This record gives sequence, C-alpha cells and structure tokens, in this order.
Amino acid sequence: MQMGKAYVVGVGMTKFEKPETRDWQYWDMAKDAGDAALADAGIPYARVEQAAVGYCFQASTAGQRAVYELGLTGIPVYNLNNNCATGSTALMTARQFVEGGIADCVLALGFEKMARGALGGGAGAGDFKTSPVARHYGIMAAAHGFEMSPPTAQIFGNAAREHMERYGTTEVQLAAVGAKNHQHSANNPNAQFQDVYTVDEILAAKTVHRPLTKLQCSPTSDGAAAAVVVSERFVDEHGLRDRAVEIAGQAMTTDTGESFASGSCIDAVGRPMSRAAARLAYERSGLGIEDVDVVELHDCFSVNELLTYEALGMCEEGASGKLVESGATTYGGRWVVNPSGGLISKGHPLGATGLAQAAELVWQLRGEAGARQVAGARVGLAHNIGLGGAAVVTLLRKA
Repeated sequence: MQMGKAYVVGVGMTKFEKPETRDWQYWDMAKDAGDAALADAGIPYARVEQAAVGYCFQASTAGQRAVYELGLTGIPVYNLNNNCATGSTALMTARQFVEGGIADCVLALGFEKMARGALGGGAGAGDFKTSPVARHYGIMAAAHGFEMSPPTAQIFGNAAREHMERYGTTEVQLAAVGAKNHQHSANNPNAQFQDVYTVDEILAAKTVHRPLTKLQCSPTSDGAAAAVVVSERFVDEHGLRDRAVEIAGQAMTTDTGESFASGSCIDAVGRPMSRAAARLAYERSGLGIEDVDVVELHDCFSVNELLTYEALGMCEEGASGKLVESGATTYGGRWVVNPSGGLISKGHPLGATGLAQAAELVWQLRGEAGARQVAGARVGLAHNIGLGGAAVVTLLRKA
C-alpha cells in the first residue's frame, strides 16, 4: 500500500515530577505540553484536525477534558491506553492518520497523574486472576514463585536473575545502566531526578527485588508530553521543512507464542516483542541499527535496557552486560542511549513516556538538546514497551 510521509514538526513536555509535588491536574499538565508542542511547530490549535490522547489512570474521555484546555474546536479525540507503551501508541495513531491521508495535522498527547509508591501489576493489580497481565505473572510464578515485592519489579528482577544465570551478567553491569542514565539526566532540566550516582552507590541502595535496587527502577511520576504530526503537504505549505523530523519507520507488535512458550521471564517481559518490532521498523525505514546515532529506550528497570540492546541488534544475545560496561552506549561510544536520563532518572508517567522519548529525539536531531546534545545525530530510535503487551519501535531522521 502506497502511503504518504509523516513528520513531527513540534514537540513539548512538562518537567516530570514526583506525584503530589505540584498542585496540578492532568488537564493542566496536558495544556502545558500541548501548548509547547504547538508553539514549537508555530501553528495554532485551530489547525489540528484530530487528537490521539494516551493515559492509563484517568477516566474515560479524559482525553477530551485535556484537549479542551487547548481549544473547543469539536475535533475527534481518540482515548488510548496501552500500559507503558501508551505514549508511543498515540504517536503511532497520529502517524497512521497522516500517512493514510485521513488528516494533515494531528496532535499526539500523553499524560499521567499517578499515585506515590511502586507501580502495581497493571489493571486489576493485586488480583491476578482478573488482570490482563495474569498470564505473564503466571509464567513468573511457575518459574520463580511469588514474593512480597512490587509485581512489576519482581517480574523484571526475575528476568535479571535469569540473564545472570544464563549469560554471566553481573550486578555491576546492571548497576552500570543506572549509573549511566542518572549521569545523563544531570543535564536534563525536565528530568524528575538530576542526581549523579556511582555504581557502588547504586548497588548499595535499597533492594526492591534482588538484584534490582531502587536506583535501577523507574519511579512513579506526573507529567505530560506532546507531538504535532503532519503530512508532507502541510510541511511544505507552512514552510516547516527546517523544523520537520520524518517518522522514517515505525512498528508495533504484541505478544506471540514466543513470549510464553519458554517459561522465561526474559520472554514474558517482552524481548521477543521488541525484537519483532525492531525488525519491522528497520524494514519499513530502510535503516538499520548501524545507521542510528541516538536511542531513547524503555529502561523501566536496568535489566530491560540490557534486554533491549539485544532485541535491537546492538549486540548478540547475552552480550548486553559487556556492552554497557564497555562505554559503547554513552557519550564517546557507538550510540548514546537515553541521553534524557531514561525512565530510571527522567521519570515514567506512563501515558507520557513514549512521547517524551520522541521529544528528546526531535531535539537531538535538530541539534537543540543543549548540554545533552549528541554530536552529529542524524537518526534516532525510540523503543517503548508495555506489559500485556505492546512494543513500539520508531525510527526518526531529520528531514
């Protein structure tokens, strides 16, 4: 099927905050992010024809309540929830509307106002008989039992244990992911945390679920992010070529039999989904991991960054611990991964995360990332995953 091209011409995000730090509602943060994206594009809200809005913890039609703060223009608003992949699902929905010729200008918006404390196991958390992720946690319980620790940390922590047993990955290598991302966030004013920690300090932090310590786990967060996605015709008619970043390739995959057949938490938390999404995105864009300069990936826990290196083809299966330890994924290395600080340090308001990744990459590809700038960045890759499950991989390049 012949499709048109889609471009991101404006991005915006709020600072990500610890829940209850600020006296704001989700529509306040959504307005801030949406206004910023529109201002970045240099277009009024009246030009937006559709809105794809993602969130996980607000009520139905919260998307309308959010965009009504931007204007009451009567446009269609699509409310989306895909667990932690919600933000990238909104971006993908907007891209599909544009590429398919349904609209020339679409707003992708994501936000979350969360409760303090560890994230539960998804909808119906605590009641895994009715939870949509019951099958995933069943895999974990069969292999590892069930302990009294936060469910999401537990399933990823058990994936880390499997990786260590299978490939010789060390706790130091896992902690190196956290140290790198905390170091990167020191230069990000939008990050929830800007503190720098050594590997030893990360290892010495409170254990959440062995081997993962608190400083290797993404926090709950409040915040919003947005992107304006437009057609090539819109770019040319409005003189936006210098602002435009092409969505060169994008793919979403969900669980297949491979996620569950092995009985491994590594597969249940999404490495097969991520591998399949990356393969499709590479095929659709004509790009490969060798073309990528900067990566924003879903480091909800340090182990997931390692699993994603392997899924994206950055290293062979089992070699990700050595890859991060070598310095290949930070400034001066082959790729810069999570220059924003990633989920671990930037924060993780579920509905906003995927769009915040896109915002960081747009700034990087335009050369607007300030102290975080990756020199000469031309191609960026975003990876966003949610249990239950969905994996979205997006390749972006400067128009």
